[in-house]
Amino acid sequence: MTVTRFAPSPTGYLHIGGLRTALFSWLYAKHTGGTFRLRIEDTDMARNSEEALAAIIEAFDWVGLSYEGEVVYQSKRFDIYKKYIDQLLAEGKAYKCYMDKEELDALREEQMARKERPRYDGRYRDFTGTPPVGREPVIRIKAPQEGMIYFTDGVKGEITIAASEVDDFIIARSDGTPTYNFVVAVDDALMGLTHVIRGDDHLYNTPKQIVVYKALGFKIPHFYHVAMINNEQGKKLSKRDGATDVMEYKKLGFLPEALLNFLVRLGWSHGDQEIFSLDEMIALFDPKDINRSASNYNLDKLMWLNAHYIKNTPNEKLAQLLKPFGVDISEHDKLELLLDATKERGKTLVELAEQIKLILHTPETYDEKAVQKAFKGDAKEILADFSAMLQGWERELHLPCDYHEVLEHFVSSKEIGFGKIGMPLRVSLLGSMTGSGLDEIMSILGMQETVARIQKVIDMVE
Repeated sequence: MTVTRFAPSPTGYLHIGGLRTALFSWLYAKHTGGTFRLRIEDTDMARNSEEALAAIIEAFDWVGLSYEGEVVYQSKRFDIYKKYIDQLLAEGKAYKCYMDKEELDALREEQMARKERPRYDGRYRDFTGTPPVGREPVIRIKAPQEGMIYFTDGVKGEITIAASEVDDFIIARSDGTPTYNFVVAVDDALMGLTHVIRGDDHLYNTPKQIVVYKALGFKIPHFYHVAMINNEQGKKLSKRDGATDVMEYKKLGFLPEALLNFLVRLGWSHGDQEIFSLDEMIALFDPKDINRSASNYNLDKLMWLNAHYIKNTPNEKLAQLLKPFGVDISEHDKLELLLDATKERGKTLVELAEQIKLILHTPETYDEKAVQKAFKGDAKEILADFSAMLQGWERELHLPCDYHEVLEHFVSSKEIGFGKIGMPLRVSLLGSMTGSGLDEIMSILGMQETVARIQKVIDMVE
């Protein structure tokens, strides 16, 4: 059975690069009927943040990436790591190294002077003498000294490096705490990982982890190293470009469906298809189709996708999603009409909320440029006449088509262009030239509120 994982560090918030990796791992587990696990790599006690950890779990809940079993916390597994370190020491596959910082610095200087790559020279590998007094040793694993280390990467193909390129790296520090590559290999093995999908910044950790797997007799999983996400200029993605906390996207009014759809297309494709439901992603995703090259973040694409998902979200659900943005229309008698009139114009929930507020709140101020453009010549008189026609209309006004009929009749009877009434009427209703269709706005407001707003602007505009 396929087992995948995502393993963030709670030293910072979950960013979209991490979320994409998690999504790829989650999709492959779901695609194969397997298991997706979540592990928190929190061994760096000094830099761990409870707030960041809470935000990581919250982000997973928000986007709906469910994980099986309990969350695994590395900070609670130190006894397990010690057991395997002791096992390697007992089997002669690891050893205590008493080299201090001054010795290591001197060795590096000598190697650099000879134009060699700085690396540990194995001087304590077979040490049998008396340990230096007062020095706490680190534990180093015995890496192979000849031959090749190779693995097949599902994205990048065959990866081969000389064993001599991997020195006897440290698996436990002098205070006993285990190091990253050791605990990752142990945990991935004990959690039954079959496929590891991660960023290609981890590519050169993999040979070291393979050394650990082999030393402990663990089965080596399949690896997929995914190229990074660049900004629109092809450079490293920064916070300004969009490499921000995933939960910030929620605050900015993005829907989780849109964000996941956006991320799955950053480095993976299925023909020319752009829009994928979660079920489609699960059915179609295969990590062998992940692109080798880096992908570029495109805010316009994300906005386009978000607008699509907003338009296709049921109005009742949309009304609930708008509440955190200061708009509660769940009990509004014109909820359907209000959202149908505005959701074509909102690329985010923030924008949609602003469109709704424009309609529901009587303007307190009026856009100066819009007033200058709309209130020329006899505009006030035209507005007053339109108001009178609304109030004297022979049938009750309810639907947008009712108000549209009045507008058409008014323009025809006055023998004027639509702009003559359209511009000043829009400013009177919304305070600016933007917004939904006039017939929809008036239908939502009702005749009395429409007339009141017209009268207000007539009284205020000089």
